Amino acid sequence: MTKELASGKLLLDEPAPGLARLTLHNPDKRGALDHEMLDALAAEVRSQKARCVLLTGSGRMFSAGYDIGNLSEERFEQQAEALVAHPFHAAIEALEQYPYPTVAALNGHAIGGGLELALSCDIRIGQPGIRMGMPPAKLGLIYSHTGLRKFIEVCGLANTNELFYVGRNVDAERGLAMGLVNSLAEDAAEAGLETATEIAANAPLALAGNKQAISTLRRHLHALPEEVERELVELRESCFRSEDFREGVRAFGEKRPPRWQGS
Repeated sequence: MTKELASGKLLLDEPAPGLARLTLHNPDKRGALDHEMLDALAAEVRSQKARCVLLTGSGRMFSAGYDIGNLSEERFEQQAEALVAHPFHAAIEALEQYPYPTVAALNGHAIGGGLELALSCDIRIGQPGIRMGMPPAKLGLIYSHTGLRKFIEVCGLANTNELFYVGRNVDAERGLAMGLVNSLAEDAAEAGLETATEIAANAPLALAGNKQAISTLRRHLHALPEEVERELVELRESCFRSEDFREGVRAFGEKRPPRWQGS
């Protein structure tokens, strides 16, 4: 039985014992993430008790990232910050803090926030033909330092530099070499289901204990001083007041090259 969440844009089912599968289902907007979807995802993951959570998409997209198509000129700064900050952070945090393993099956392209959502899962499986990328440089967006740290941790400094400075999407094979995905399969959704089913059948005590130990080790690698973290948050927030971010979003919607001003 499938449960519809977020007005049907997020689907929940249990394809195997101890396994909860969440499917991003927003085909009209290429799997774009809006407030309703992100809030529902965060709430559902927090309430789950499954021994494995599988996150996937529908159709040819995993997720195109944030839904930036509805930002109005009148309340641009407030809407942009609200969209890119709290709801997304809550969904990311729910996945990262889930006590059991999480798997992302990239059935299709994963761009921007959609890619970070996948990187928040413990294991990622992609398939040939998909593309992955981070477009902030082409939107005038300063990405969150927590998100950037995740990319550095997962795929290394050099690959993070390439993703965020060039802003070009990479193919599945390059994504595998970068560490964006653990493996490739002709049918990522099916391969993800097989992997997640195998995980869910393992010992709960071992799954939760190993997840807790790994998470603890990750948290204690490098702790930012409070004042440094505050500076990074303020740096990110500055872009929401910039003309370049406004122009980047406008150009994205109009499908034209942006005209940068550097402010």
